[in-house]
Amino acid sequence: MTPDQLDFVPFDADNHYYEALDAFTRHVPEAMQPRIVQWVEMGGRKHHLVGGSLSKAVANPTWDPIAKPGALRPYFEGNPERLNPLEMLKDREPLPAYYMEPAARVKMIEQQGLQGVWLFPTLGVLYEEVIKHDVEAVVMMMQAFNQWLHDDWTFNYENTIFAAPYLALGDVDAAVAEVDKVLGMGANVLVMRPAPVTTRTGVVSPFNPMFDPVWARINESGVPLVIHAADSGYSSQGYADDAFSSLAGGGGAGPSLKGFAIERAAQDWLIQAVFEKIFDRFPNLRFASIENGSDFLGSMFRKFDQTAKKSYWWFDNHPVDTFKQHVWVNPFWEDDVDEVVELMGADRVIFGSDWPHIEGMPQPLDYLVELKNLDAEQTKRVMLDNVMELNTPQPL
Repeated sequence: MTPDQLDFVPFDADNHYYEALDAFTRHVPEAMQPRIVQWVEMGGRKHHLVGGSLSKAVANPTWDPIAKPGALRPYFEGNPERLNPLEMLKDREPLPAYYMEPAARVKMIEQQGLQGVWLFPTLGVLYEEVIKHDVEAVVMMMQAFNQWLHDDWTFNYENTIFAAPYLALGDVDAAVAEVDKVLGMGANVLVMRPAPVTTRTGVVSPFNPMFDPVWARINESGVPLVIHAADSGYSSQGYADDAFSSLAGGGGAGPSLKGFAIERAAQDWLIQAVFEKIFDRFPNLRFASIENGSDFLGSMFRKFDQTAKKSYWWFDNHPVDTFKQHVWVNPFWEDDVDEVVELMGADRVIFGSDWPHIEGMPQPLDYLVELKNLDAEQTKRVMLDNVMELNTPQPL
């Protein structure tokens, strides 16, 4: 199916902005900036210091010039031309306005044949890991970043761009206040990284009852929570460099364990959500896993079934059924989407292009070719209906 054959206008559940130069500083008191993000110039180029350490997450956090959307698609297709991925990124362009300005982005969305997008950070999901032990700094970054996001994009721009405020759980009271604040400002979707939570007294599961006041607010609101691919702090146990890099899966240094199982963070987070019965406590929660892939689903469901038999007294409902009731999955375009639909059902799979990132689609609707084996009804569910239902709050 091609875009001109659709009888509906899709909604893209995974779009990104590139952060403004002052996104991490505009609303941060100067005295706090060394504990969060500062700009530094080295070798004639600008870089971010995050918590006092040089960030290597991206080569150029000014974004200008910028690599083109989908530049690495051939690499993820199996690299048939046998190119180093760094070679694929040499074709750059001046920073377009639609990466940083909502009015320009709405025009681009219309040109792309979409009716709306969920909008997520580029760097905003990477920096919590670096400063996680400074809980006060994490709280300030969350609050300041979300205020910048609302300044520049709002949380609902012309019912077309739905930008997701970022949530960090390290301070429960601050997280509750932030949820209340951003929901009051019109947020339709929230985002956090799939990771355990570093608090002032140690590292705990996000589903520990200490966080129930946060989950209660989200549960009451009926707004979905997205876990988005991020720096989740997973160690390679000495097999590889633990430093986060957008080219962790390849580049001049060759393949790395850090890029081999990117799904691991989301898989662990989602498994623990079921095991700790967060959905029993808060049955109105809706989680969406975005840009985390889906290869883990088959093995996870088998393990769920085994666990349900072994721990028969623990679960009120089968964990697979619980998962499929409360979780929506965005497969990587290079995943087997047919398999994901078979496992989850077409009503729990959502389209996301990762546009305009280098790992995503050159154009969002290029994703349609991955759905070639789905019927018209299934295609519409994946490309539109499911995310529209998620994007509609279901308050208690």
